[in-house]
Amino acid sequence: MRPARALIDLDALRHNYRLARRLGGGKALAVVKADAYGHGAVACARALEAEADGFGVACIEEALELRAAGIRAPILLMEGFFDAAELALVVEHDLWTAVASPWQVEAVAAFSTTATLRIWLKLDSGMHRLGLSADEFRAAHAQLSALPQVGPMVLMTHFARADELDCGRTAEQVALFEQACAGLAGETSLCNSPALLGWPQLHSDWVRPGLMLYGADPLYPQASPHACQLRPVMTLQSQVIAVRELAVGEPLGYGARFVATRSTRVGVVAMGYADGYPQFAPNGTPVLIDGVPGELIGRVSMDMLTVDLTDHPHAGHGSVVTLWGTAPTISELAPRCGTSAYRLPCSLKRAARVYLPL
Repeated sequence: MRPARALIDLDALRHNYRLARRLGGGKALAVVKADAYGHGAVACARALEAEADGFGVACIEEALELRAAGIRAPILLMEGFFDAAELALVVEHDLWTAVASPWQVEAVAAFSTTATLRIWLKLDSGMHRLGLSADEFRAAHAQLSALPQVGPMVLMTHFARADELDCGRTAEQVALFEQACAGLAGETSLCNSPALLGWPQLHSDWVRPGLMLYGADPLYPQASPHACQLRPVMTLQSQVIAVRELAVGEPLGYGARFVATRSTRVGVVAMGYADGYPQFAPNGTPVLIDGVPGELIGRVSMDMLTVDLTDHPHAGHGSVVTLWGTAPTISELAPRCGTSAYRLPCSLKRAARVYLPL
């Protein structure tokens, strides 16, 4: 069997959830959209269900996967429903739904049911993606509150630049949200992961941790007193499957991006961009070789990459190479590779997931 694998530390996941909940000071919706950012939505939801206040997914397909797996905790459709016909499934599977567009408000008003819909009404406070304008928001709240099929609502917004600690945009969004919500009944939901870690003065009834659940720091390289408490959930590993010797002047791999300046011992590793490792990781990108710091050399190919074993005389065929985890973290790795810590685990494919503790 190909040795590429992603070790998923479920104890670390629970630790990070508890940290997010503690920082938020209220209830926390664990965001497991996009297959839990590549970590496996069902396994992660099962690991958190005993203590999570609810789960957040992007769409109804993701919610139905969790329900089919036996997850009974509340699940929020964070993008809401995409067609009015989906409201029947929202009721059937006891889901919560965001309402962020005027047409969704009208669809809820036209939907006849004896069930009670739990709606998260979304204000566009400056993200300018999904969400109602302030006037639409207040009008929708009045309209929906008068409907017998709508229960108590949660009032929410989403920050566009909370990962920029020196930017005034977050404070502007908070002020607009507070103004739009003045006098309206309902719990509130403000903070995503960057806001939880970087804006401790913000408070709401619900928080929505995503990336931080998986142990990555969305504020990196900015300093955060809380980010150091995060524990990486995923460790991506593979093994050396062949060893080569390069003479001075010999090129390595596609495009001869690496040319040996000394006699170089090369380890070929079963891991490539088809597995989700960044294709354009540069020479010198850090890895661990049997737990010892080492470096990637040469261009990453679809199924393989190469590491420098010259200063690792005891490493060879079968040596374990760690691509990310506690070192390097995905937060450290991503900017070196011109990508983001969000994208790295979401890109994971083909590598077998192994859940710990077993």
